[in-house]
Amino acid sequence: MGIEIKDPQGRGATLEVTPGPAEGPLQVSLVIGGPSAPAAWSCTPAAARALAAALVAAAGEAESARESEPVTVEARDLLRGDVRDGDRFMTVEAVRADGTNVQVTWTSGAGRSWSQMYDADAAIRLRRRLRPED
Repeated sequence: MGIEIKDPQGRGATLEVTPGPAEGPLQVSLVIGGPSAPAAWSCTPAAARALAAALVAAAGEAESARESEPVTVEARDLLRGDVRDGDRFMTVEAVRADGTNVQVTWTSGAGRSWSQMYDADAAIRLRRRLRPED
């Protein structure tokens, strides 16, 4: 399995991820190629999953840090993935409009979920606004 990655300057890089051979220790091989010399790494499937999780977390942090100021939207305009501004990490899981009310299901950073009702025009301050390309 391979994918091509391009940075903002349009320089291409490749990432090749392959399972190890059927015999021998259970391994995953990673080869990163680009303008400089390729880098190769082999690890256990558990370490590959940990690497993937670390990359996802770093990408989320980079996106959150990139936002300069929180944005305020009306409850009716919330989208799945929007992150509420405040002391605690809260992500929109689902939004359901019911006339002049909106039911929002939130998920905490700890994985707990709950629903709250808002007036459709209630102002909700977001730390990170979901963009269509997300």
